[in-house]
Formats: sequence, structure tokens, C-alpha cells
Amino acid sequence: METVKKAFILPDTSPKDFPDLVAFWNFNQSGDHFATEQGAHYTLHSQSGELDLIEDTEAPLGGKALQIKKGQWLNLPRKDCPLLDIHGPEGHLTVIAWLKRHKEGQQGCEFIAGQWNETGGGRQYGLFLNISVWEQEEQVCGHLSNVGGPTPGYKYCIDGPVGATPVPFDEWSVVAMSYDGTSGYAWLNGALDSRTSLNPYSMAGGLFDGGPNGSDFTVGGVDRHGEIGNFFCGAIAGLAVYRRALSPAEIYALSQL
Repeated sequence: METVKKAFILPDTSPKDFPDLVAFWNFNQSGDHFATEQGAHYTLHSQSGELDLIEDTEAPLGGKALQIKKGQWLNLPRKDCPLLDIHGPEGHLTVIAWLKRHKEGQQGCEFIAGQWNETGGGRQYGLFLNISVWEQEEQVCGHLSNVGGPTPGYKYCIDGPVGATPVPFDEWSVVAMSYDGTSGYAWLNGALDSRTSLNPYSMAGGLFDGGPNGSDFTVGGVDRHGEIGNFFCGAIAGLAVYRRALSPAEIYALSQL
């Protein structure tokens, strides 16, 4: 894996140092609502009551993280986060999360964050783990849609980059997806997790515009089959979204925070 020398990264680097940041959440306290630390002033609201904080000396971004158990998830209404409504030919993006997966409660694919509503045909972009549409398990997937519904000819949406390396349980990882208007990319621990034909994933045409009734921005769970599911189980230390496909050097620097 190609990496930059860590000594070259400035010691006080933070997500706001990279252009086109929309929102950065540093989950360093318990509660039922969580405001951004950098970027636009957006607030995620727990849909599962108060969420617990854990302290872990190995956790990135300061040694604290939000504990998310199966069935717990957060929501940010679409009308309250216009900059996260990334769509159209110029709908370029990066979503990056600092997290630790837990085996307990894990079942099937896990949604990390994005605007992805399968029930209402409002798919735009979503960072997932363990998507099985390409007969693989446990990797990073950056789901993308330019139609809102299933990929034409398929039962589900299968579009988006899929990495090659399983994301481990009980270890801190940095997972990310990006889209530059032509191709999608899946990243693991600061490096492109290349996979023949699937990462990068060719998909021109931009992202679906869900309009005023499109998907909310959610974390830890996604609306599908008329209910919330695809729950993430684990800990999240931080989450950032950019309106740009970050460069490999930028994503690597963020992975070292």
C-alpha cells in the first residue's frame, strides 16, 4: 500500500483544513443531539434516545466515541441540511468516518452515513459496509445512484465502488467513499482499496436529485422496506462530508487524525 510519510503531515491538521468541507462531527460527548464541530451548523438527532459515549485511548480524534448499538440511529432532516443534498452532474463528494465495528448485534449490511432512502426511491449517496450485491462481505461500499431507485435491470441498487479488504471487527478503521462525477472510489485507512472493475467504479451522469421530498441525511441506519434497517453496530469517533472528491493525499492525511 502506498502511503505518505507521516512526518510530512502537519501536527495540527483538522478536517476544516481541506477545502469544501460541509460538516464535521466529532462525537466526544453523550446525548441525544450532536452539533457539528466544523463546517455548517448542522445537528444530528438521535432517534433512539440518549446515546452513550465510550472512552478509548486508541480512538482517533481525541480518544472518545459514540457507542451505537443495533437499532440506534441518527437523523438530520433534509430541509435542515441543504449543503448535504449533493446531486446532479456537479454532485461530487467525499464521506469519511472514523469507526470501530462490533460483531455483537451485527447482521447483514451496515449503513454509516448519507442520503439514501430506498423506500421512497430517494437514493443519492451512502457509505456502507458489508454490501453483498457483488457476492462479497465486510468491505467498504460507496453506494451511488443516478436514478433514485434500483439499478435498471436489477432488484436493488448495485452501483458504487466496493473495496477488496474486509473491515475488521474491534479495531479502529477509517472508511470513506468519494465521487468525482465520473467514478466512485472506496477507501480504507487512507488508501484506495482497489478492486478490479469495482474500485474505482465507473458511473458518469451525476447523482439523483431527490427534490424537496428526497432522503434525509441519516447515520447508523437507512430507510428501506418501509422501515429503518441496515443498522451499524459499533463506535463512531467522527464523521465528515465534503462537496468534492478529495485527493489521495488529503484522504490519507485525514486517516491519520
